[in-house]
Amino acid sequence: MTIPAAVNELTPEWFTDVFTTPVDAVHVLDAHSGTTGRARVGLTASSSDVPETVFVKLQPFGEDQRKFLRQIGLGVAEARLYAEVGDDLPVRAPRVWHSDYDSSDGSFVMVLEDLTASGCRFPTPSDDDIVDVAASAMDELAVLHAGFHGRDLDWLRTPSGMRRKPSDSETASRRAQFIVSALEQFADDMPAVFRRLGDLYSARSLDIVALFAEGERTLIHGDTHSGNLFVDGGRTGFYDWAVASRGPGVRDVGYFLCNSLPIETRRAEEESLLARYRSALARNGVELDAETAYTQYRLFAVYSWIAAASTAAMGSQWQPIDVSLAAMASTTQAIEDLDSVGLLEERLSG
Repeated sequence: MTIPAAVNELTPEWFTDVFTTPVDAVHVLDAHSGTTGRARVGLTASSSDVPETVFVKLQPFGEDQRKFLRQIGLGVAEARLYAEVGDDLPVRAPRVWHSDYDSSDGSFVMVLEDLTASGCRFPTPSDDDIVDVAASAMDELAVLHAGFHGRDLDWLRTPSGMRRKPSDSETASRRAQFIVSALEQFADDMPAVFRRLGDLYSARSLDIVALFAEGERTLIHGDTHSGNLFVDGGRTGFYDWAVASRGPGVRDVGYFLCNSLPIETRRAEEESLLARYRSALARNGVELDAETAYTQYRLFAVYSWIAAASTAAMGSQWQPIDVSLAAMASTTQAIEDLDSVGLLEERLSG
């Protein structure tokens, strides 16, 4: 099958090949482009095997954005995950009707469940039931992490622009530049710990990134902020798997808790939510002691901060700026509350 390069290539004939049954008409209900191209598409077919609507992810519509995405490899990485294990993930994720990619030219396409049509909703940190969403997320993440614990995952490829290269000073400089930009834009208006961590990361980024891989590893979603979550009934689900990788499971936990819970809610609930995650892991056959979990949580608060600060530094290119600024404020307070910089300084001096 071909890989469509634009929305106008999502034809009835192409969808007929996807579903192996005739599709009579295609109606583009909505289309926009960000880090990827996205289209919500209505389908007309006589067979009940063809859904009425689907959500399609494909290359961005602008050439500059396509070039950027090819460089970092996110689209191909997500399409590969959906193609390999999309319908075998043990957590609620979008149903995968079709996923294809070409690593040689960076093209990709994913035909996924239309979550809105399925009656799902999309949580925000201000929701009254955000603690319930978080509790379900802990249970689901434990199932995911236990399910892939100790497995080789030889099909998994870290996006090319996000691979760890401990001796590559050019990669270190490129990654640190996002944080340098965040310092220039925001440090004067943020608590002192913001600059303290930013300066440390700018100087030691490769060493800090290396710490993120320590410990037992499993399949992690890698980007578990609330904007990549949905709720189906009372169950928290996960989409946008573009940065899925192998790492300690607490990375997913810490990212969500520090990024997407209101500060006071996180302070009040983080201990019980961490305990819930550990208990759910144990029920699924994986033991994680409390001290290790808490140390990893303090460490991955830094990962959450790096993601939030880097995104805010890009303005509204990756995410609406008001969302990014709120996440940056939440993660900054988390690293201060948890003395994550003190932990880094201790680990890096050893």
